[in-house]
Amino acid sequence: MKVIYFSLPCLMLLLLLNSCDDGFEDLNANPNEPELVPPSTLFPLAIREAAQRIHGHSTRNERLNLDGGMLWMQYFARNQYVNEGDTYNPAATLRSETWDGFYTESLVNLQTVINLTGDVESEHYNPNFAAAATIMREYVFSVVTDTWGAIPYTQALEGATAGNLAPVYDSQSEVYAGMLANLKAASEQLDVNGRPFDKDILFGSDIMMWKKFANSLRLRLANRQAAREPAASAAVFAEIMGDPATYPIVTSNEDAIFFQPTVRQSGENNNSWNETMVYGGREDWSISTTLVNAMASSEGEATDPRLEVYAEPALAGDYAGKYAGAPNGLPEGDAVAYYTTASRPGAYFMGETTKVPLITYAEINFILAEAALDGDYTSGATAEEYLKEGIAASFGQYGLSAPAGYEEEVSVDKETIITEKWKALFPQGIEAWTEYRRTGYPELPAPDPRAVMENEGKVPTRLRYPESEYSLNAGNVTAAVDMNGGPDNKLTELWWAE
Repeated sequence: MKVIYFSLPCLMLLLLLNSCDDGFEDLNANPNEPELVPPSTLFPLAIREAAQRIHGHSTRNERLNLDGGMLWMQYFARNQYVNEGDTYNPAATLRSETWDGFYTESLVNLQTVINLTGDVESEHYNPNFAAAATIMREYVFSVVTDTWGAIPYTQALEGATAGNLAPVYDSQSEVYAGMLANLKAASEQLDVNGRPFDKDILFGSDIMMWKKFANSLRLRLANRQAAREPAASAAVFAEIMGDPATYPIVTSNEDAIFFQPTVRQSGENNNSWNETMVYGGREDWSISTTLVNAMASSEGEATDPRLEVYAEPALAGDYAGKYAGAPNGLPEGDAVAYYTTASRPGAYFMGETTKVPLITYAEINFILAEAALDGDYTSGATAEEYLKEGIAASFGQYGLSAPAGYEEEVSVDKETIITEKWKALFPQGIEAWTEYRRTGYPELPAPDPRAVMENEGKVPTRLRYPESEYSLNAGNVTAAVDMNGGPDNKLTELWWAE
């Protein structure tokens, strides 16, 4: 874990030299004294880096979504460089750089914001700012724990101030309890009549939106742990849904949680898929056969209008001008044949300023549908009503309507809810990966006979810890492996797996 703390001065120096965000250029602080950097500088940096890492990231072999979740959930398939994720064997740099990036680029900076704005003696004191930074911190922690399992949590960010360079790991159950408690406290601390704060690139200091983010995330986490903590999860659902004035959540596509990129400035602010696929010219990804088969006819005609947003028609081959997919995990020589004959990712998602979904209204409804079905939340609408609203919200997110009869033909069971959720979660491959590992849905097809899948042919259940943890924090990472209940590999199931 030492890299988390020793990297911060370098991060500050990089910030000073290279940042092009509005207001960053006038920063004049000693990079060895990060406490002098104002929270209005650290906060947007932390948000941006988290959103970019979760969505794509422009650096090769650091793209947890593009080279992990989107492939493993068979939204995408590789048409070249198939060993970069598509065969279930991610590169070591995907593990190490994602780990280091989340901690050094986001979590440490968010904790510094909390320390500065939560201190009544500080010139930066602002309870609303501290609460917002806490919500963002817990969101990032949720992605980290859902990727590795046990992680440094309670002591993770002490190194910058207390000199703890070997923090203990907390079990995933402990991390979940902490996140849910901190999110509730932060939501209650937010005061819509309180002081606003600068450089909020997520919500523009809209306190109500931060409350909705906190409580919507609480629903996601409560739903995810429900099989292991049914009483605690039911209590979260009852509290939030029973008091919407105190605990507001996302209630429409208009107030869903998105990160809004800006026009490209030195590769820092625009949509990371645009940075990679348009500006960077990378054409490594085709649409997977699995997604096409779920949304198109055997003749390549879109039966689900969302496919026309998710994908572009194939350029050549038997399905030119229609929709065709590429199988996952093919050998390099076979994969390249789909370079022009399979559909590519939809142009919509490659726009410079295309917003990046974090929590959508569709997801909230699928969460409530599952909770109602499982009995974790029984008041309000029925599981069927939530399921249908989730489907309608997914289409509506893109200005579309479901085909006639679509909502009426779905059955109300867990497999259907999660399969429809999978369709709606595009392009959130990491979230779809987590839902698959939790529930086993959607049921993925058998690999193509030519595929060369590694990891015993199974979708990774987690990532291995970075090698740096074994050299710098060996005792604690070894204890973490025991907490996870299996070897430090990509087959050990995480705590919430059902």
